[in-house]
Amino acid sequence: MSKSLYLWPQGAPFALGSAPQDCPSLVPFLIKSEKVSPAIIVSPGGGYEWIAHEEEGVQIALWLNSIGINAFVLNYRVKPYLYPCPLLDAKRAIRYVRKHSTEWNLDPGHIGILGFSAGGHVASLTGVDFDSGDKDTDDPIERYSSRPDLMVLCYPIITFGEHRHAASCINLLGGEASLEIQELASSENQVHAGTPPSFIWHTANDPLVLVENSLLFATQLSSHHVSFELHIYENGPHGMRLAEDDESVGTWTKLCALWLRKQGF
Repeated sequence: MSKSLYLWPQGAPFALGSAPQDCPSLVPFLIKSEKVSPAIIVSPGGGYEWIAHEEEGVQIALWLNSIGINAFVLNYRVKPYLYPCPLLDAKRAIRYVRKHSTEWNLDPGHIGILGFSAGGHVASLTGVDFDSGDKDTDDPIERYSSRPDLMVLCYPIITFGEHRHAASCINLLGGEASLEIQELASSENQVHAGTPPSFIWHTANDPLVLVENSLLFATQLSSHHVSFELHIYENGPHGMRLAEDDESVGTWTKLCALWLRKQGF
């Protein structure tokens, strides 16, 4: 495994210290390719309390490598950090990869993001809250666009409304978040025509992150005429990851690989 690349070597915005948990980072998993190739940033879950770095990070990065895609596992900030810190970390990660695309032989126009559960919420936020970069800043990384070229959302947290995951809501927004902040952090409310294409999957009886999260997001993508592919599996617990032991849900990786290929990845 490659060593961590700190997104803000001089200190991240709103940092509470300089310990590893205060320093958002990327761990690269690069493939050997003579041609310019795509990359996907992987955002693991953990309910905004911890990061499932191995199960929903490293293992997913290795799967992406196996289908010819470079991967970067994102270690974003979690509790006690509140919104928008995880979003800032993910946006910075996209910019960081674009900035270094030439040296890593990456296509800067094919940089996606993939997330699980709370990491899926982080990923979805990047697709609705992005910018083209600040050309006048002294920070060369901030000159690059933070828009992902596509999103893969795996049993994602989307909403902090009626169908929210209560613990994640508290961890990200605090115990007394205003209705305005809850609505702002609910990705489905922020979808617009510029939101990138999305691949979404969920299980219908997920007991922790209700399937309505994915349905709400897909509905908004449809109403804004944004391309998406949605797969709802009948049965399965939360946190299935690659789902290699489930004959049905385990098909998501093949379906996703086909979709990624259609997107030029």
